[in-house]
Amino acid sequence: MTELFGDGFLDRPPREVAPGAVHIPGWLSLSEQNWIIGQFRLWAAGPVPMHRTSVHGHEMSVATVGLGWHWQPSGYSRNATDVNGNRVLDFPDWMARLGRRAVLEATGDERAGAAYQPDTALVNFYDDTAKMGMHQDKDERSLAPVVSLSIGNRSLFRFGNTLTRNRPYDDLTLESGDLFVFGGASRRAFHGIMRVYPGTAPEGCELSRGRINITMRETGLGR
Repeated sequence: MTELFGDGFLDRPPREVAPGAVHIPGWLSLSEQNWIIGQFRLWAAGPVPMHRTSVHGHEMSVATVGLGWHWQPSGYSRNATDVNGNRVLDFPDWMARLGRRAVLEATGDERAGAAYQPDTALVNFYDDTAKMGMHQDKDERSLAPVVSLSIGNRSLFRFGNTLTRNRPYDDLTLESGDLFVFGGASRRAFHGIMRVYPGTAPEGCELSRGRINITMRETGLGR
């Protein structure tokens, strides 16, 4: 177990934060994180570059690039009509395999892991001052779990309930390499990033600043 979950396992054991919501610290090794950072730099360069989406007329502080599908407040599309009109990059096969492994290890359910077929990822970059307000991931037709990976600086993550942005909620620390999976009764729970802590990435992490968050989802939109 300690080898599977990394050196920090004993200090930060995996736990179920709410029904269907599981936090597994140190799930990605440092070498896996650095490989994904290299991929992130390719994604950020285009064909649809990193951009800040406007929601209700306000530009988000988080910069985003989509894989498989492009997200904007009106929903998902293949082309980034609110950026440059280009089609987004395909969703990588390796990421789908990683998502299935994540669901298996979070749930312990081989059938759930094998059935998971993510077809999009929102890749968010948080600089030192970026935040994400409490929100629900509800633009997907599928209620399959969301798989979230954190790389880079530490963040304060707030995970709430399905009815309101207010209490009850749990505040937890997400470190580089952490996995968070939420599905089932918690699939539509409100959640957000309250702050990022500069200079807290682990030694050897090749992300010089900020935080990368990858959230995989099944859109249920077909091909």
